Amino acid sequence: VDAVKASGLRGRGGAGFPTGIKWQTVLDTASDEKFIVCNADEGDSGTFADRMLIEGDPFCLIEGMAIAAHAVGAGHGYVYIRSEYPFAIRTMERAIALAVSKIAPFTLEVRVGAGAYVCGEETALLESIEGKRGQVRAKPPLPAISGLFGKPTVINNVLSLAAVPYILAQGAEAYAAVGFGKSRGTMPIQLAGNIRNGGLFEVGFGITLSELVNDIGGGTASGRPVRAVQVGGPLGAYIPPSQFDLPFDYESFAAAGGLIGHAGITVFDDSVDMAKMARFAMEFCAIESCGKCTPCRIGSTRGVELIDRISAGGRSRDMVEGLPQMRNAAQSARSKTDEIELLRDLCETMKHGSLCALGGFTPYPVLSALDHFPEDFGLADG
Repeated sequence: VDAVKASGLRGRGGAGFPTGIKWQTVLDTASDEKFIVCNADEGDSGTFADRMLIEGDPFCLIEGMAIAAHAVGAGHGYVYIRSEYPFAIRTMERAIALAVSKIAPFTLEVRVGAGAYVCGEETALLESIEGKRGQVRAKPPLPAISGLFGKPTVINNVLSLAAVPYILAQGAEAYAAVGFGKSRGTMPIQLAGNIRNGGLFEVGFGITLSELVNDIGGGTASGRPVRAVQVGGPLGAYIPPSQFDLPFDYESFAAAGGLIGHAGITVFDDSVDMAKMARFAMEFCAIESCGKCTPCRIGSTRGVELIDRISAGGRSRDMVEGLPQMRNAAQSARSKTDEIELLRDLCETMKHGSLCALGGFTPYPVLSALDHFPEDFGLADG
């Protein structure tokens, strides 16, 4: 546990929480049973690092989970893989069967998800493993204290656990020697979308978006200028080329109103309509919401309606639906500026009031599209 803390390893699934502190919490919790859970529910668009690692080197993940189990005193582990990854599931099951005698007394099994995006959130994932509907749990208690079946549980992403064997073999200092600021080690970055050289590239934290998109990625596949990149999956912020000097690390992205997430980078050329992309983010949240909290469940649906009204010129809902009558002054058409102010207010409510990152992060792509590409919403400026 001390070695993992000294390495500076942080959760690679998106939150960036220090892995060693999570392990320490589970180690210090008195319990007759503890669990290790690997989150391989890789649902973000443009991400495939977990799948490639499981299919290419499943024993690296198994070793990382076995070390974690030894470190905190856990006896059993689960690898939660989404059902859309059939080859990864078969590969992992075969690897566990081959490794069973090597990792004893620790035991390990695969659990297959049913395709719910929200089950990438750690508490909804636990609910799913327990055979329940995948809904987010309110916290506290933290899973490290009361997690799977009410027992202390380490939940880490595939990439976090796969880094552990290197840390134990080469030492914490060797791992911490790579990186930038408080973001230590390497990050497998996935380049996708409209890009010439798509794929998986493992680099140290601190590289810039310009180096990633233009030097490694080779620019757009269409040959047109890059207009925006979305970092962190469908809930990540849209970043314009003017900010491509941004260092790729947790703190820099947070300060710029973005998030690294699972390090998926989706590239768009200048033909993209950012108002439509903002609408997609709200619609995605509305479809994938578990329904547990009001800001996410209702807010995302209202967000879609707001963006539709903004795109229609700030008209009332009746006029958008082809019913031009006005019932009274309160129901008359609001201006586009008023609708956008209401959308921003809704985003703030979702950001601070949602139970988990699904509703909490949905405002990031919406607000970044509004801030950096106001012309797509029919505004002369922000």
